[in-house]
Amino acid sequence: MAFESLTEKLSNAFKKLRSKGKLTESDVKEAMREVRLALLEADVNFKVAKDFTNRVTEKAIGAEILESLTPGQQVVKLVNDELVELMGGAAARIAVPNRPPCIIMLCGLQGSGKTTHAGKLAYMMRKEGRHPLLVACDVYRPAAIEQLKVVGNKAGVEVFEMGQINPVKITREALKYAKDHGNDTVIIDTAGRLHIDEALMNELKEIKAEIKPHEIMLVVDAMTGQDAVNVAKSFNEALGIDGVILTKLDGDTRGGAALSVRAVTGKPIKFVGTGEKQEDLEQFHPSRMASRILGMGDVLSLIEKAEQNIDEKNALELQQKLKTSTFDFNDLLAQFQQMRKMGPLKNLIGMIPGMSQQLGDVEIDDRMIDRIEAIIYSMTPREREKPDLLNASRKRRIAAGSGMKVEDVNRLVKQIEMMQKMFKQVGGKGGRGLRNMMRGMGGMNGMGKMKNKR
Repeated sequence: MAFESLTEKLSNAFKKLRSKGKLTESDVKEAMREVRLALLEADVNFKVAKDFTNRVTEKAIGAEILESLTPGQQVVKLVNDELVELMGGAAARIAVPNRPPCIIMLCGLQGSGKTTHAGKLAYMMRKEGRHPLLVACDVYRPAAIEQLKVVGNKAGVEVFEMGQINPVKITREALKYAKDHGNDTVIIDTAGRLHIDEALMNELKEIKAEIKPHEIMLVVDAMTGQDAVNVAKSFNEALGIDGVILTKLDGDTRGGAALSVRAVTGKPIKFVGTGEKQEDLEQFHPSRMASRILGMGDVLSLIEKAEQNIDEKNALELQQKLKTSTFDFNDLLAQFQQMRKMGPLKNLIGMIPGMSQQLGDVEIDDRMIDRIEAIIYSMTPREREKPDLLNASRKRRIAAGSGMKVEDVNRLVKQIEMMQKMFKQVGGKGGRGLRNMMRGMGGMNGMGKMKNKR
């Protein structure tokens, strides 16, 4: 996940501050040097990193901070506030006109994920109760129109296309179609290039002049680091963008683009792509992202994901089973399936305040769930309901059927017994039970490493 390395380095810098009862000016400056180095290693723009640490240092060496009872915490709060401000302050929303349709023009370089995120944005709009229309204006890239049809079909959204003709004419006819068919949102997937050139910009300017979009959204790949910021700056200067969709924020990216885009271009990040699924597009909240960067979790986003993906009836049934200690392998399987809908397990853990630090070096890997599911699927329905039935011969059969080892099956059986006890502790012990449960699950990562046929 993005920012993982940055979070670790910032935590180490702040740990030194928290350990001191009173801070001196040199303590603050030394910590800010480490913060600046961490930001630069995360591929944050040099000037942005320098200005950021200068502002924090100036505020932190004030008498009120250094003489407070918890100076270390005060400095962390200052860093949090500055991070929020750096990324735009409040969450930026799409400008919706009084009279529909709302016209959103997506632009960007080839490979940034523009067409895919056009589908994701349409899916999000449809879930919000809107009636979006996707418009295929990438008439140059082979199969681009077909790709948009595929993502549109997955999103349950209609795609307007006229083949490989003039994109300006396509947008003109698409607006007429939208007004005639009650589409309140029009999302235009424009052509990209491998690099910024005059032909690309001229075409985008012509489309802009023809349809006068309410939003020009630039799609940039977070994996490209500072190149993403440079692309955003160039597009903004030539076209005048209104916001940015930052893709692949779930990848092994250092996160510098997210921290630099607003400061360099003056334009906010409005959405972030967090995965490959249709629903893996989130509104960008600077305050929530700052909390995640500082290792303080993101409870609000976690709650939103849960509300969108977890069935309330199933949750109540599970709660009752936990109370009566009747939690079985079927329930465990159902919970893993619910968790998959919410995104990568490691990302979810990062949203729980303090959980990353508590787990320490425990590796949480989604392949762990694959191995557990393989074992459970190799059980009979009766065995899933009654773990006590699993004798030695049954365990050998399950191990062979799942491509795992008998030791792995034994570990899972013991684990579900532990989970039954630990879930009881979750409500009354401030999350210690949940923490122990995740540590136990982390121990399953070693399943089948020596002998895994899957």
